Amino acid sequence: MRTLYDVQQLLKKFGIIVYIGDRLADLELMELELRQLYQARVLENREYETALLIIRQEKRLEKEKKMEGERNG
Repeated sequence: MRTLYDVQQLLKKFGIIVYIGDRLADLELMELELRQLYQARVLENREYETALLIIRQEKRLEKEKKMEGERNG
């Protein structure tokens, strides 16, 4: 698992499709869904941690883009 698309495919295996329309909100919800799957012991520790790192990196990038847009806006 290397990309957000891979994380989305992982969630899709469990019937979870996340699309709110706001990318940051989508990422927050994906993180919540992952946490619930992990707590239900459906995901292995490594799989969970990798997916979480990918989501958090995407959240950081999204926040940086938003900040940059506000500065240039």
